[in-house]
Amino acid sequence: MKEELKGKVVDLSGNVVREITLPPVFMEEYRPDLIKNAVLAMQSNRLQPKGTDLLAGRKTSAENWGPGRAVARVPRIKDGRRAAKVPQAVGGRRAHPPKVEKILKRKINRKERRKAIRSAIAAAINPEFVKQRGHMFNTDVELPIVVEDSFASLEKTSEVTGFLKSVGVWADVLRAKGRKIRAGRGKMRGRRYKTKKSILIVISGDEGTVESEHPSRDKRILKGAENLPGVDISYVSKLNAELFAPGTHPGRLTIWTESSINKLAAME
Repeated sequence: MKEELKGKVVDLSGNVVREITLPPVFMEEYRPDLIKNAVLAMQSNRLQPKGTDLLAGRKTSAENWGPGRAVARVPRIKDGRRAAKVPQAVGGRRAHPPKVEKILKRKINRKERRKAIRSAIAAAINPEFVKQRGHMFNTDVELPIVVEDSFASLEKTSEVTGFLKSVGVWADVLRAKGRKIRAGRGKMRGRRYKTKKSILIVISGDEGTVESEHPSRDKRILKGAENLPGVDISYVSKLNAELFAPGTHPGRLTIWTESSINKLAAME
């Protein structure tokens, strides 16, 4: 007989209201190697191919002087002596420039990717892994944190903040507050700031949708949690390894709605 894992469901005040049976995915084997490969494969899909102009470093009138001048036989610009058009000369072409045909995407087997997601989900309920990632929460917090479906209908940030304080995870949101300026060339390439990751909120989409004031935009649920620093919201049907292991490090602090747990069990 298989062992069953139990979890407690809390209300918006942080009080335990009932106990549920967690799906077997939370008892999956811990495989950090598969988790890392799956995250790196996802990150590689966001890379943009880049390469140099085929004529870069060749647009010059430099010509070889020929033998008999007691100088190296490299192309030299006309009306001068400076070498050009060769990799060893200033302003010359590169020997091995980046090419757009280079394969940047990393592939991973379907079964390995699915096992990596299950392993990352299981690691998110291990307090040791969650603490190793730097998350801050009260010592009396039991993982996983499962909340009633009414949590998904909160529209105000103050209401979401009140719930996070009641369950003892608000300190982790404060930890992610602020941003750091990136070192290096990335500052000039659209990624000037680095921000920390805090809580992941998983919903099923069946709890009820909050109507948007702008019909052209996507209707979003849990509008009150969007502006909290480092907080991500995801549907249970769109979970991936990177959500649970940002930077390939598993053990992200996660809050589940009761419907998302039930839907996760049905997907097994």
